[in-house]
Amino acid sequence: MWYSFIGYVIEKLFAVARNAQHRVRKCYLFLPLCPVYGLSLVAVLHLPAELRSTSLRLIVYGGLTATAVEYAMHFFYEKALGVMFWDYSDTKMDLNRRVCVPFSVVWGLLIWVALRYVQPWINAMTMQISPIATLIAILLLIADTFFSVRLLYLRRDIDLLGIKNLLRDLRI
Repeated sequence: MWYSFIGYVIEKLFAVARNAQHRVRKCYLFLPLCPVYGLSLVAVLHLPAELRSTSLRLIVYGGLTATAVEYAMHFFYEKALGVMFWDYSDTKMDLNRRVCVPFSVVWGLLIWVALRYVQPWINAMTMQISPIATLIAILLLIADTFFSVRLLYLRRDIDLLGIKNLLRDLRI
């Protein structure tokens, strides 16, 4: 969840920097999370240690792993829920609009920073969280996942994940 939240913050900053019209940068209705970041880090953390042993290996294999997760997430969103959160078709060297080489390089660098500098801090902080707080967070995540997936499946509109947009849509 930590990395999904950090990813959400990165997405918001990226949207501001690019002056993007589409500002809903999360994949959940209530929680400020982008699951592709969290799932990517979980996948990278499960890579064999020898694939993470040097900075170059971590950047290459971490970037490839995160890119594979990104592709799978896009595929799921598109095929199962009928939505697209991102589209790299206007980026050079894309694969089916789902991933592209420039962002794969960014993934590798983000993975390196995350594992070298952020992960020790997250480990220490996570050890301080009570089991009850962890259970509550998991239950909130499960509930929000259910409502978000249901909303996306039924309405096929990612902008409804913004509460203001959802309330505006419900008044119609």
